[in-house]
Amino acid sequence: MKLDGATIIDGFPCVGLVNTIAANYLVATLELDQIAALDSDRFPAVSMIYANKPKFPARIYASEKLKTVVFLSEFRILPFLYRPLAKTLLNWAKDQKCSLIISPVGYPVELLSMEKELSVMGVGSTDRARQRLISNDIKQLSIGIIPGISGLLLNEGKWANFDVISLIIPVQPDMPEVKAAVKAVEIIDRLIPEIEVDVAPLQQEAERIAERLRVLRKQAKPMESQPPWGVYE
Repeated sequence: MKLDGATIIDGFPCVGLVNTIAANYLVATLELDQIAALDSDRFPAVSMIYANKPKFPARIYASEKLKTVVFLSEFRILPFLYRPLAKTLLNWAKDQKCSLIISPVGYPVELLSMEKELSVMGVGSTDRARQRLISNDIKQLSIGIIPGISGLLLNEGKWANFDVISLIIPVQPDMPEVKAAVKAVEIIDRLIPEIEVDVAPLQQEAERIAERLRVLRKQAKPMESQPPWGVYE
């Protein structure tokens, strides 16, 4: 696939399930093709079964026509994998001549208490990315901390002069992550001109996706808890 100028969506579950729910919906709705898989001795030894077929626990989906790529995984990402995964994603983006990485992250409302308006906010790694936020009427986070893979992508993007946008999706105690995922998809749809996503079906579909992810992660938990070779001395 020729993915020059494509946008990558980070669907690695890091803080909650917001970005993974959003990524699953985008893969299904946009009918993206699986083009590659990621594997590592440090990943849990599991096979994800979909439509009777085995799949690697971390995969890459894309559409050349829509200039859209999704990195997707269902298993819980342990903190020691954040940095290598962020660097792998960014290096792949540069190799494929992609132009932007979007990384949604669910954020507890209490950590955003210094912000007057609890709307979806963004952080850009470059002036170009920040201008893109301004052009799409997305408020920028003035001060705070972006955790996990999303935060690392921002740092690596700044260092490499590569456009990365972290979307901070407020998650309130009385608002399920599925509703936050709907907000994430709405903003992603706005940021990528090549796609047009109907978010209405996501209102019901997101709950089904979330339940499936919870079941899969519960099944994979015994394998995730095993220490990988070479990590602990």
